[in-house]
Amino acid sequence: MSFSVIQFVFCGLVTVVAGVVLTRCADALADLTGFGRLLIGSVLLAATTSLPELTVDISAVRMGLPDLAVGDLLGSGLFNLLILAVIDIQHASSGRMLSRASAAHALSAVVSIALTAVVAIGILLGDKIPRWNLWGLDPVILAILLLYSLGVRLIFYDQRVAAQSQVQSSPEVLMPAGPRMTLPGAIIGFAFAAIVILLSGPYMADAAARIAHDSGLGATFVGSTLVAFSTSLPELVASLTAVRMGAFDLAVGNVFGSNAFNILLLVPLALIHGEEPLLAALAPSHALTCLALIVVSCIAVAGQLYQVERRLRLVEPDALAVILLVLGFLWLLYMTG
Repeated sequence: MSFSVIQFVFCGLVTVVAGVVLTRCADALADLTGFGRLLIGSVLLAATTSLPELTVDISAVRMGLPDLAVGDLLGSGLFNLLILAVIDIQHASSGRMLSRASAAHALSAVVSIALTAVVAIGILLGDKIPRWNLWGLDPVILAILLLYSLGVRLIFYDQRVAAQSQVQSSPEVLMPAGPRMTLPGAIIGFAFAAIVILLSGPYMADAAARIAHDSGLGATFVGSTLVAFSTSLPELVASLTAVRMGAFDLAVGNVFGSNAFNILLLVPLALIHGEEPLLAALAPSHALTCLALIVVSCIAVAGQLYQVERRLRLVEPDALAVILLVLGFLWLLYMTG
């Protein structure tokens, strides 16, 4: 088991380094392309920092561990929100992240909530899911694919309208002068960091499977905690790096966008799983993780929309409630598992 832990930690360290490079290149791409940090964070950076979940969970499904794979996807969402809440409390300018300054991210948060609710319905239906499928995609998985596509379309048009309004009101502050990278350099750096994150994933899956077996904790709990925390490392590093650069839109967009993209990853997992519906093969305890993710996401959205001039640290309900709820739900998951 000691070798598995060492392998797990080493892959995590590699992911941390790649995550720093990834975030800096994403920030440069946001400036150089004109798309802005909010859209880049919600779609491009979110999808890329979810690459560990993709590689880890594909390997887990191929090893016959669908509970480990789905537990990782859902648990990563909780850890992503926990990361955001901790950064929000510690940051000196409280109020910039989980408040009206980033309220535009509520749209991507609502998309992730809706997708998680669909997953919960699929898990609770279990064997009642219709057996017909399209290349392994049952009706619930197809609904997830359609809902995510519509959600991304809404986010794109919302941010395009916001960008046009910003140009009309204050065109001089749209983009900073003198970007630190060239566009080819940012693209190459981003692609290289993404490949590094992608390649480290299967080794995480192998180590996590051995830890789950040797520790006796079970695939559901380990997938929702240990694997989820490790595959959330890119989100952690990306958010910390973005906050240090003052790119709050990049940090918040990365978290909510990653949660939505994690649910979309059920589509390739269902294709690999085969004829049997993926959600029907899961333990019912995953529904608790879905409900936890929905509740915590709602609290985070409330914190975004809560308009206040001055916040009291450790008193306002958003970040502190997110932290307590995530820890509480993880305890409940351990008890039920």
